[in-house]
Amino acid sequence: MTTMNGQVAWVTGAGSGIGEATALEFARLGATVVLTGRRKGPLQAVARAIGEAGGTAWIQAGDLARAATSRRIVGAIDKRYGRLDVLVNNAGVNVLERAWAKLAPAGVDQVVGANLSAAFYCVIAALPVMRRQGGGLLVHTASWAGRFVSPLSGPAYTASKHAVVAMSHSLNMEEFVNGIRSTVVCPGEVATAILDKRPVPVSAADRARMLQSEDLARTIAHVATAPAHVCINEIVISPTWNRGYAHQIGAKPKTKGRRRKT
Repeated sequence: MTTMNGQVAWVTGAGSGIGEATALEFARLGATVVLTGRRKGPLQAVARAIGEAGGTAWIQAGDLARAATSRRIVGAIDKRYGRLDVLVNNAGVNVLERAWAKLAPAGVDQVVGANLSAAFYCVIAALPVMRRQGGGLLVHTASWAGRFVSPLSGPAYTASKHAVVAMSHSLNMEEFVNGIRSTVVCPGEVATAILDKRPVPVSAADRARMLQSEDLARTIAHVATAPAHVCINEIVISPTWNRGYAHQIGAKPKTKGRRRKT
């Protein structure tokens, strides 16, 4: 299957970055896309782009760190469309204060609430609809930090993303009997707005070498268009120029082209 015609896909964190790119790609493949984020303005821009390209999008804004939000949105999706085929759990944040010496309870609550609790709430809300229809796909954006521990992402973000990986695998253990599949995607550095939350600014040159949102959108679309009997449990993906590896071995990027002789 190379299209998503007739499918309803709910994308969280859809106002920018990976969520925006995924929503655009899903719409291009024929899906009706439900867009969720905390700010309505960016969602409207994405919906407008989808509409101008001939696709269908519906905005359902809200704070997913509140359990009632996901219940409300799934209820609205079910009432309007009568189905929910794909959930992309993509909403997430990080904080600047990442070292244990600086981390505060409020920062932990913010990160865990957005990255982990919200993902759980969305899954819990979506599962009854998917069980009723006999199948569905759950895709969760975790992180390289969900597989490999380092100081870069901070303990709260790292722990929350490790938990998202565990959550996804536990879903496959229980929900396969209902035809429901779960995939967790663990990307290395992606050039999105979350980089602005780094304690050390990231240069434009480094951002250009990173994964781009469109790379993740194509990856998620590959999962979404796989046959129903195929479950892609986990994807770990990184930029070829991996800054973590480069730091470990002291490598520097090579300049393109030959140096002119003087």
